[in-house]
Amino acid sequence: MRRPSILVGVLFLALFCCSPWTVWSSTLCKRKNLERVRPHSVSITEFGAVGDGITLNTKAFQNAIFYLNSFADKGGAKLFVPAGRWLTGSFDLISHLTLWLDKDAVILGSTNSDDWPVVDPLPSYGRGRELPGGRHKSLIYGHNLTDVVITGNNGTIDGQGSIWWSRFQNNTLDYTRPHLVELMNSIGVLISNLTFLNSPFWNIHPVYCSQVRVQNVTILAPHTSPNTDGIDPDSSDDVCIEDCYISTGDDLIAIKSGWDEYGIAYGRPSTNIVIRRLVGKTQTSGIAIGSEMSGGVSEVHAEDIHFYDSYNAIRIKTSRGRGGYVRNIYISNMTLVNIEYAITFNGLYGEHPDDAYDPNALPVIEKITIKDVIGENIKQAGILEGIEGDNFVNICLSNISLNVRSSFPWNCSYVKGYSDMVHPEACEPLMERLFPEHCSDCYYLSNHQQSSNNQRGAWFLSW
Repeated sequence: MRRPSILVGVLFLALFCCSPWTVWSSTLCKRKNLERVRPHSVSITEFGAVGDGITLNTKAFQNAIFYLNSFADKGGAKLFVPAGRWLTGSFDLISHLTLWLDKDAVILGSTNSDDWPVVDPLPSYGRGRELPGGRHKSLIYGHNLTDVVITGNNGTIDGQGSIWWSRFQNNTLDYTRPHLVELMNSIGVLISNLTFLNSPFWNIHPVYCSQVRVQNVTILAPHTSPNTDGIDPDSSDDVCIEDCYISTGDDLIAIKSGWDEYGIAYGRPSTNIVIRRLVGKTQTSGIAIGSEMSGGVSEVHAEDIHFYDSYNAIRIKTSRGRGGYVRNIYISNMTLVNIEYAITFNGLYGEHPDDAYDPNALPVIEKITIKDVIGENIKQAGILEGIEGDNFVNICLSNISLNVRSSFPWNCSYVKGYSDMVHPEACEPLMERLFPEHCSDCYYLSNHQQSSNNQRGAWFLSW
């Protein structure tokens, strides 16, 4: 399978005038030695933990972290988890902490729901995502933290989620299912060099966070497992996701920012997000935006993406009542194999938290570029459905070559944009010719934005 030629790549880079994106993304995700040196270290075994996969070690984790809190202002500390199977319920992290798993270490989530406490719903959601009321706390949790590292030598965090999936499918849940890792209102987060297995719900959920990096992780769950999203940046900014393999039962990456009137009122967008060198497969979507995007999503750059044996590759999900916006999304250099739908925009993705949402709160979807894509055995190139009276605009497609099985490769409504060098030929609403000024209008970051991005990206250079 041939990649787009270098000449074509250079031509389209010049055409699209997107150098601010290039500078920003490479700065934000610049590779550095990310391992923090902590002057203090203890093993979980020093607090009575037993790695037999049977003994419940929640108190040991809680006591160890309580002890290490005394070193937070002395350079921080490391909690070492050696080889073994360490059964535990939910536990909270602290600032200036490294949780480090040996290569043969497995943190196991308890199968007893009482070991996963119920906490308040997120204010940008107004209720649990699955049921009204609270939600179970994640296995590894933290809030209002600074400088947190969850890493190791490819150790494993296993949520043992099958009991939760069954309860969801049988409608016997009392509260929304827990995530594997959730960090709230935190700054300076690194998650790397680990395997995440069988999450009860979403795997990694940074919410209301800044300066987050997820690198070199593997996330696995059966394709039949419900809502086991891989990585969900939610109302978070300055996020870098790179060098990950994800195969789960739902979206591999889902960028969110709150749900209907609650997300609009909370008003915290997800912005400045870079996704690089992502490989995976799923029965839903590779990279999704929404459907909870009421606080807005912008400045998303994804490149070097490979999806295979999946349903959707790229999907934007929204509906009347969401409000918010999705803009300045730039996806390039993507390889697709055995995909049902390469590009999907769904403006009728219903489901609201309650009846108090405003049906006149219309989302703004604009300035979406997808370029340099090749695909083999694709059922349909795209289903792009906007909202009547609320067109999705400035959609730019270029240098896309898809081997499509369907006689009707595109299905478009309430969208408008540009295309060039697209095969099969794009649908009529996207057939305006591309010119440099179109690209500049769609994707040029102002000097103010670029300066802000460079300042934000400087944090990553210090790691």
